[in-house]
Amino acid sequence: MTDLTLQQLEDEIITCRRCPRLVAWREEVARVKRRAYREEIYWGKPVPGFGDPQARVLVVGLAPGAHGSNRTGRMFTGDASGDFLFPALHKAGFASQPLAEKRDDGLTLLDLFITAVCRCAPPANKPKREEMDTCLPYLWGEMERLPRMQGIVALGKIGFDNVLRVYRQHGVDVPRVKFGHGAFYQLGDGLPWLLASYHPSRQNTQTGRLTEEMFASIWSQTRNLLNGKA
Repeated sequence: MTDLTLQQLEDEIITCRRCPRLVAWREEVARVKRRAYREEIYWGKPVPGFGDPQARVLVVGLAPGAHGSNRTGRMFTGDASGDFLFPALHKAGFASQPLAEKRDDGLTLLDLFITAVCRCAPPANKPKREEMDTCLPYLWGEMERLPRMQGIVALGKIGFDNVLRVYRQHGVDVPRVKFGHGAFYQLGDGLPWLLASYHPSRQNTQTGRLTEEMFASIWSQTRNLLNGKA
């Protein structure tokens, strides 16, 4: 994997079948479908990261949604989480448009690359620890192939914890820090900063745990960090 370009790595991710439980689930969902999408052809494969290969910011989520990314083949596309995420990114200047409906909808990311800890939709949105461990090399591979990366925005505690885990797995001494919405950490000399946010899941946004204002502040802070104003 060390000799692959970023695009070649993403192409390799798409072919992965290392976790039998996840392979079975993602393919069953793609075969049975949700009634609202019964005329669509589901992606039903691991979902690669996407965005600007010269991005200064990496966004790390949890995993594809069963009828979102597992259907469309693009991270945070076609479900409620994406409906909350992309308008905020567009407003902050990180996305070319506020809507993300399908892979060929014209959306481009600006100075941003979006990925996840797991690449296959897990049952009940809960990947097992060993499944996350199997997928983490892909996250590390993407991090290594973003030469201008200055910071990481972790969407949710699992994304946050696994960013730290993947560094430690590769012998990088990062501090013991706690997740919290808006928590910000410098990870060390030569390392990116880490900014935490609640995940834009329907569970968080519909209950008011994560509001539009709270989320906007994350992307405003991200922009300020890139501009040297924070």
